[in-house]
Amino acid sequence: MGLSRVKGALVALLLAMTLGTAVGTQVTAQAATYTTVSSKSVTKTAYHKKSTSGAIYNQSHSKKIANLKTYPYTTWYVTKHATLRHGNSKGVYYYVKNSAGSVKGWVWHGYLKKGKSPFGLKYAKNAIAMNYTTGKAVWSKNANTARPIASVSKIMTLYLVLKKVDGSTAKWNQVVDTSGRGLISMSQNSSVGGFVFHTGHKYTVKELYDAALLDSSNNAAIALGKWVAGSNAKFIQQMNAQAKSWNLGKAHFVSASGLENSDLRPYGYAYGSANANMVSAKDVALIARHLIKDYPRVLTDGAVGSKTVDGQLCYNYNNLLSGRKYAQSSLNVDGLKTGYTPLAGYCFVGTGKMAGKQRIITVVLHDENEFTETRSLMNHAYKSSSMAE
Repeated sequence: MGLSRVKGALVALLLAMTLGTAVGTQVTAQAATYTTVSSKSVTKTAYHKKSTSGAIYNQSHSKKIANLKTYPYTTWYVTKHATLRHGNSKGVYYYVKNSAGSVKGWVWHGYLKKGKSPFGLKYAKNAIAMNYTTGKAVWSKNANTARPIASVSKIMTLYLVLKKVDGSTAKWNQVVDTSGRGLISMSQNSSVGGFVFHTGHKYTVKELYDAALLDSSNNAAIALGKWVAGSNAKFIQQMNAQAKSWNLGKAHFVSASGLENSDLRPYGYAYGSANANMVSAKDVALIARHLIKDYPRVLTDGAVGSKTVDGQLCYNYNNLLSGRKYAQSSLNVDGLKTGYTPLAGYCFVGTGKMAGKQRIITVVLHDENEFTETRSLMNHAYKSSSMAE
């Protein structure tokens, strides 16, 4: 490289470094220069976010507290107004707190809209609250879109089991064939099974019913299906026939347990061309309604927190039951079924009856906060006049 080129390159490098430093210093200084021109206290007023834009900061704007889009259904209570200067511009900002007081700070007034936030669920991709008595939706979100529902599928399986038992003690005590190599292997894999089938041991319909309902045992559900219909394939056909008889247009089953075919295939229980049971939140709620109406014992059975079945603990993961972490005593939750696969996410169909109100059935699908959002949904639904007893 010639001497003139070297000099030119050095000059360009020094110039770029100088400009870069200057620009960086200017941006940093500008970001920190929020000063308070004036401030006043105001009557506490409710606001909610106007759009997905906006964030809450401390008064000097040196620290971001939260993005408004992270709190889509939060009511913000404003108690102060302030004029803040930023560089050569001024703006009106509001001091806000959520109802719990856990998030608070300053936000530009243009990002907010007066009034309490409309109700909504942040995490559930599909949801519904249904009046059990009328079968009508009180509130819904994408409730007619079919999606994977994991072990919530077992409410259809249990309906058909109860339909065959039909109150017969003799049938409850019948022994179910659990000797299949696939069922035994599945039961011994905790990621797909639950409730171990021991070789040569005999299990009754009632024992497998409890294992499927409380412990959500997939191998128990499949074995029960074979007991009902004679084979796994014939049972799944019964599931679809039952759905069709109820005019559930957004319900299609390929699995008695709710596991996807990708998990069932190694054990010999894959069925059909689809990978997963695809059911809408509304149709899940309607299946639950038929189950409760025709076989109300499922509420008593489903409210059991845990039960030892043939020496194995079957634990009910419904954390809205009395005494559990997310329980609210006034909701009187007594059912019904949890579910999870990585594809379906966390799913839950719940039910309860508040004093002086109609029974409620709720469904949330693909919801990482399934119990807190179900509790919020139940409380919101009970504000509706249509839920009065």
